[in-house]
Amino acid sequence: MAKFELKLPKMGESVAEATITSWLKEVGDTIELDEAIVEIATDKVDSEVPSEVEGILVEKLFDVDAVVEVGQTLAIIETSANGEASSVIVDEVVASPPVIEDKVDIVKENATAIENSITEIKSSPTGKFYSPLVKNIAQKEGISIDELETIVGSGKEGRVTKNDILNYIESRNAAPSKTVDTKKDSSSTAMQKSTAASAPVSVNGEDEIVEMTRMGKLISHHMVASVQTSAHVQSFIEIDVTNIVKWRNKVKDAYFKREGEKITYTPIFMQAVAATIKKFPMINISVDGDKIIKRKHINLGMAAALDDGNLIVPVIKNADQLNLVGMTASVNDLAKRARANELKPDDVQGGTYTVTNVGSFGSVMGTPIINQPQVAILALGAVRKVPAVIETAEGDFIGIRHKMFVSHSYDHRVVNGALGGLFIKSLKETLESWDVNKDF
Repeated sequence: MAKFELKLPKMGESVAEATITSWLKEVGDTIELDEAIVEIATDKVDSEVPSEVEGILVEKLFDVDAVVEVGQTLAIIETSANGEASSVIVDEVVASPPVIEDKVDIVKENATAIENSITEIKSSPTGKFYSPLVKNIAQKEGISIDELETIVGSGKEGRVTKNDILNYIESRNAAPSKTVDTKKDSSSTAMQKSTAASAPVSVNGEDEIVEMTRMGKLISHHMVASVQTSAHVQSFIEIDVTNIVKWRNKVKDAYFKREGEKITYTPIFMQAVAATIKKFPMINISVDGDKIIKRKHINLGMAAALDDGNLIVPVIKNADQLNLVGMTASVNDLAKRARANELKPDDVQGGTYTVTNVGSFGSVMGTPIINQPQVAILALGAVRKVPAVIETAEGDFIGIRHKMFVSHSYDHRVVNGALGGLFIKSLKETLESWDVNKDF
């Protein structure tokens, strides 16, 4: 027999920790290969952790709602010794029983230390939760609990993440040193807390109180943090998509027959957006303090509405390298798995630009909030039949055309009005020059 340590796997570059939401197996249960054992949640998406081995679950090292860092051991599985080597399997019991016991004891001690650390962190003046990683960074940098309380968190329920505290430290170190008046500082801190607190809401007996979902809370905090981070500016443009409408109506049946799936307007627009980003690479950037990070890959986020009213943004990787058939397959696959809650953490990681389709709900236009750490987001309005002036060699005429508004929100810290406007002007030219006779 051997012991296998089930660890929290890596879930993308920006994900360092996850919260355990539920255990799917109990101690003593038989575990099959690739069978899900525990459900976890990050600030991006919910997911399951499958077992890499067959065996029996003998120990769970964390309780529900515990925050676990990537690489930490979640549980111990007892497996049958079959001669296969593994970097995470502890020495066999038959060979050296005391060693096994010692190692398991060490795991227990580590888990106890983590639990004690979490308990200590929870005892903040306002009851806020701070992960061991955040607290260790704070202690090394000489940040007190009172100072830690002033940091605006972007994590779950406003929790301070690793990036939040590192950004705070960077801005604090960059600020000029000055003599602090204790009374003024105390007053200022109190004022900040008072300002940050929401206005009291009165509730009477006829009102219904509905608890926000975990994802709803995350979206709420992300939106507030984005508005506080980026200087949002919008540009709008109207695009004639009559040629695209005619082309789609002409090919949609043949497309479905050949590819086995429907073609909508979304992949057409996404492909055009990816091509436009290639022309304007300074839209495909992020901001890190006073530095600009130019992204090598064009990874398009596709905002998708869920049945429960929440929103998630799966990402189409290397979107500029996909033809229309490939883009359609990616869009349909991500949309389908998003609605079925089957997205994996990697599916929502690494986006460099986001597109949201407000027109799917009948909206003519919208002013979307930037999906951090990106610097721009595009909103596609509803495609409508409208009377329009048609210019011909014989003169101007009034005719029926299919048109839509596109709204472009961008971060005015690094994207000026010229770039923001030229971007959607180029997108307009691409879409309006669509060849009605082209093949798919």
